Amino acid sequence: MAGTVNQTGGDQVDGAPGGWLRRLGAALWPPRCLLCADPGDDGLDLCRACHADLPFNLGACARCALPLATTATAATTCGGCLRRPPPQASARAVFLYAPPLDRLLPRVKFHGDLASARLLAALMARSLARAEPPQALVPLPLHRSRLRRRGYDQALELARPLARALQLPLRDDLLLRRRATAPQSTLDGDDRRRNVRDAFAARVGAALPAHVAVIDDVMTTGATARAAAMALQRAGVARVDVWVCARVA
Repeated sequence: MAGTVNQTGGDQVDGAPGGWLRRLGAALWPPRCLLCADPGDDGLDLCRACHADLPFNLGACARCALPLATTATAATTCGGCLRRPPPQASARAVFLYAPPLDRLLPRVKFHGDLASARLLAALMARSLARAEPPQALVPLPLHRSRLRRRGYDQALELARPLARALQLPLRDDLLLRRRATAPQSTLDGDDRRRNVRDAFAARVGAALPAHVAVIDDVMTTGATARAAAMALQRAGVARVDVWVCARVA
């Protein structure tokens, strides 16, 4: 990937247009840890101690991001994906859904906390900069009825700063949720799969990149990511990766 990833989700380098505005903002409003309110570190709204406590998802299945019991390489695939390969070519979850991340992510998902979204996107960018870059990022969409009630889409709020940081196109026009579904958190594994079956579709007439990464906040069973990947592949996308902030173990 050309250039250096910007860790804060803004302009790529300080010499780029707008870099002086970022430096001025940092001087006037220095970063403050969103978890403990101590001074932030390394340009992030996160202190060094809280950063060290984050549950990074190290050693996971390359196809579904499930954490594995043994140290894994990038090519390791879990037994479930070997028996039933998912439609996505790969899956990356930067964190496990565990303390203290479980205090940050709900702020994005349920309270529209954009500061937490920017922080998590910056942390995701640092990890995902090493992944094979897709041609576009595709946030997992909410159904329009839930979007009206909530007023924001948490996947989109993560994808926007992530796309800026990685200098990748953001394509929130490619995928739609064509029917309302029950919240996945209220269902078990089999019901989750039935709940999202055929729930997504690619927008008719949209120009489709050959390789995209679907962006979401949390992956639990992978049913939603599977349904989205299948919809994009049916429309003609050759490769779909899944990038999420956190994976439930």
